[in-house]
Formats: sequence, C-alpha cells, structure tokens
Amino acid sequence: MEFEKIKTEPEYESIMEDILDIMNKGEANISDVESKKLYKMALAAQAYEQEHYYIEPPRTLEGMIELRMYEMKLKQKDLAKTLGVSGAKLSLILNGKQKPDIPFIKAVHTKLNVPADFILQHI
Repeated sequence: MEFEKIKTEPEYESIMEDILDIMNKGEANISDVESKKLYKMALAAQAYEQEHYYIEPPRTLEGMIELRMYEMKLKQKDLAKTLGVSGAKLSLILNGKQKPDIPFIKAVHTKLNVPADFILQHI
C-alpha cells in the first residue's frame, strides 16, 4: 500500500481526515493494516507540510530558546537545569529583563544546539 505524493491542498485535507478517522478509533482498536496505512499517510502528509507550510524561524534569542525548549519537551525548570542556571535567571533572560552572560550563551550553543551566528546576531 504505497501512497503517492500529495499534490494539492484538497488531497492533503482528505488524507488528514482519513488519518483522524483511524486515530479516533483508539490505538487498541486499530488493525495492523490500518496501522501501516496510517504510517504511510502520515509520511505523505509530513512531506506535503514540509514543502508547502513555512514556519518562520524565531527572530530573537529568547524565541529560539523557547523553540528549543518546546522541541526538547522541557519545562522551564528543566531547561534551567540543562543550561546550568537558576530558574529565576532563566525567567529574567526569557522575559528580556536580564542580558545573557557568556556561560549562559555557551550553554545555549552547546546544550541547545543554537548556531553561534544566530546567537551573535541576536544578543
């Protein structure tokens, strides 16, 4: 069961409806055939989204940090621990009330994989 490349928005919407129908059955009620179909439809939908939906990258260092926090599924307290700062300091930086220091910037670069050129342009 091979899904062709999605070419139009109506095709995409139809695939998304089919995905939702299968997912609404609940994981325990999906057959192996439906599971494989769901996987292939999801890959086709993902490819269409990556080609047609542009998500503007963050414009601030704070925005980039919040994006990475979301991508890594971290809560703010967990992010603070990852970066080696207190929760209060992270909160002040994210709210623009304190400038990031060099150790913080290094941690953002190494622990969150934020490109150095992005950091330099936004501090």
